[in-house]
Parts: sequence; C-alpha cells; structure tokens
Amino acid sequence: MQLLNMKETVGFMSLRVPAAILSALLVIGSLVSLGVNQLNWGLDFTGGTQIEMRYEGVANLDAVRAELTQAGFIEPTVQNYGSSQDILIRIAPMEGVKNVEIGDRVVAALQAADPSVEKRGIAFVGPNIGDELAEQGGLAMLVSLLCILVYVAMRFEWRFALGSVVALAHDVIITLGLFSVLQLEFDLTVLAAVLAVIGYSLNDTIVVSDRIRENFRKIRNSETEEIINISLTQTLNRTIITSLTTILVLMSLFFLGGATIHGFATALLFGVIIGTYSSIYVASLVALWLGVSREDLMPTEIEKEGADQESML
Repeated sequence: MQLLNMKETVGFMSLRVPAAILSALLVIGSLVSLGVNQLNWGLDFTGGTQIEMRYEGVANLDAVRAELTQAGFIEPTVQNYGSSQDILIRIAPMEGVKNVEIGDRVVAALQAADPSVEKRGIAFVGPNIGDELAEQGGLAMLVSLLCILVYVAMRFEWRFALGSVVALAHDVIITLGLFSVLQLEFDLTVLAAVLAVIGYSLNDTIVVSDRIRENFRKIRNSETEEIINISLTQTLNRTIITSLTTILVLMSLFFLGGATIHGFATALLFGVIIGTYSSIYVASLVALWLGVSREDLMPTEIEKEGADQESML
C-alpha cells in the first residue's frame, strides 16, 4: 500500500534555483562558523581526565553531574560504564591544575556526598592523542567520499558520482556547521554519527540515481529535467516512509537517550533531514547541470561475432 498516490509528476526541478541558493547559503554560513567559532571539541579530541567510580546501588547520573558542577567542574561528562553501578566521568583540562589533582578533587567531591562511593581508576588523555583522533576522523571522512566517488562512477556515470559526492559534502559541512553554531560538544560518538549520515544520504542518492537511469531507458520522448522529476516522484513514497521511520527512532534517542548520546542523536536527526533534502535537490541537480543525458546511461551495444557477414547475405 502506497503512502501517496501520485497521478501527476511533481516538478521538483522547477525549484532548482531557490534550492541551490538555499544550499549555497547554508554551506557558506557553516564554513564561516567553522572558521570563526570552530567546533566545541570533546575530551576525545582535547584530552582530559577520566575517573571510574563505583556506587553500592544504582548511580544517579544527574545527581553526580550536579555535585561535580557545584564543586567547580564545568560541564563534566558522566555516563554509565559497564553496569548501572559503575560510572565514567570525564573532566576537561583546567588551566593551572594538574590532571592528578583534578582526579583527586573529583573523588573527594563525590565521596563527600556519598562516602560509600569507590574509586576504581583514573586515566589521563593527552592532547597528542586528541590531535591524532581528529586527524584520523577527518581522513576517514575524506577516504569514504573518495571511495563513494569511485563506486558511483563505476556503478552509474561520472556525473552522478560527482553529484553524489557534492551532496555528501553538503550534508557533512552543514551538519558540522550546526554543531559549530550551537557550540554542541563534538566527540567520537558525533563523528560516528556524521559517518552514518554519509551512508544514509548515499543510500537515498543511489535509489534516486538508479530510478533515473531506469527511466532514461524506458521513457524515450522526455527531456532530462522531466525524467528526473518523474524519477523523484516515483521514489517519493519510499523516501517519506524511510525518513519518517528513521526520524521517529532518532527522536526517541534524542529525548529519552540521556546526555551521553544526545550529540549522537542530534547529528543523526539533523543529518537524516538534510540528507533527504540533498538526495532530491543537490545530487540530482548537479547531474542535471552537468548535462547528463540518455546516451550517457544507455548500455553499450556489443556487436556479435559474424554480424557483418550475416548482414551481407
């Protein structure tokens, strides 16, 4: 059963100029924010102190955060670690305070509120490790985009490949721009979400590209713009259902998942929305502007051996 019964083709490409202007403004704004505000790097990238604590009963994470904030620690990260009794606390570096002293102060603050709490271990993440993670994360995104470029070029056509990569870069830049503008913490979980957004957006783009190629071969008397509109209309039901079901799950994570995965859920939720938009207006629009045509997507005819002799008879 289809969600929508499309008897007429939706003119998606008639809005290509406003869509291109909107995308350009969002990308430029994101790049400006990334250059001025930069990202609010988490402890995974900046380094800091990690303290493992164990409670006799179930640890109240909100209470622990409140106790640490009251003790003078700015935005401490508190999450369960292995069980509901064990917690992992991450504290950002403090100017003029050694990591060992930070760990001792955290333990003292928690034991003052609950003497039964037990220290399980303290570890220190240096800034060199954080720089290495940031470099490897950026390299992972770059390599994924290059691999996608090669795959789509081989699977479809180079114009679709370039459109797909432009759409994915568009999604990544705008998602990073959101975190820069709002100064949300960017840690390894958010980086994983950004990579997941690349996969989600690519899946949508592949579906649309496949339908465009199929319609170029089936519909003979239509212009490229009309073929793209028909293909986008035919895949609209699938796009809406997939996006809505994904968004419902992500909203549950966003509102009920707690502070630990809030950044992860935010990146995915925004990424799914912007990825759906880019699959419709960025990837297809770039292919249209590059002049993709029916001849580019028609299979190469292989001449049978002996065909010349047969035609002469």
